[in-house]
Amino acid sequence: MYFDALYKRGERRLKNSKKGSGYVQSIQRAMAIIETLDKHGELGVSEIGEKLDLERSTVHRILSTLRGLGYINQNPANHKYSNSFKFFEIGNNVVQSLGFRKQAMPFMRELSAKSNEAVNLAVMDGKYVIYIDKIESPATIKVDLSVGKRMPAYCTGLGKVLLAYMPEAAVREFFKDESLIRYTNRTITDIDKLCQHLAQIREQGYAVDDEEYVDGLFCIAAPVWGHAKTVVAALSVALPKFLYSKSDEEIASIRDMLIDVAQRFSISLGYEAF
Repeated sequence: MYFDALYKRGERRLKNSKKGSGYVQSIQRAMAIIETLDKHGELGVSEIGEKLDLERSTVHRILSTLRGLGYINQNPANHKYSNSFKFFEIGNNVVQSLGFRKQAMPFMRELSAKSNEAVNLAVMDGKYVIYIDKIESPATIKVDLSVGKRMPAYCTGLGKVLLAYMPEAAVREFFKDESLIRYTNRTITDIDKLCQHLAQIREQGYAVDDEEYVDGLFCIAAPVWGHAKTVVAALSVALPKFLYSKSDEEIASIRDMLIDVAQRFSISLGYEAF
């Protein structure tokens, strides 16, 4: 895998580096930490130090800087660290160079053609989801979910499916200091009910937003898994419910299409279910 090779190169560079090599040591160490988190997912300070043969104080200082700059997230439940989507926020060209959207597009086109509805790709951005790509519905009525738009995670299909695969303690920590705003009469505004709902989503493998954020909008979302067996994004099909006349069987068919496409996209990213 590309990131496996990248990690090994970074690890060798760090262990073999010497003063006078032309590298800036602090930057070299920071990049090695970023590559290590990409390879292993969430890690604590001691785990990173052991893998890179660095002192805890050095690792903690670098992580604090990276976190302050927005490149690293800390899980409030276990205090471990992971890479953030700051790299996406640097600009659209970064995402394109990584090939994520390009790799997603054939799967999105397939899903759009089969469902005849709008298809969206999103990632977590703190307590929100950010839409990073979409295909408009060929239908006359459009759903306004533009690329770059941020929406609350707790009441959108894409957001709920991403929250569902986070530890419950982390979800509760996210929302402990704020009320869950009621956007429609279907919005879940109780954290206990939300956590129960997320457990159900995790069990069934997909999420439904039935007019929870926008009246008239029905959305089905499924997780996209990365090579580290963590959820890295979500795909959705968005339907204008007030004009939607499909039967339950047809909606179930779209759901099954979505899950199948999301699974095959995950495999293309290096995910192995077993």
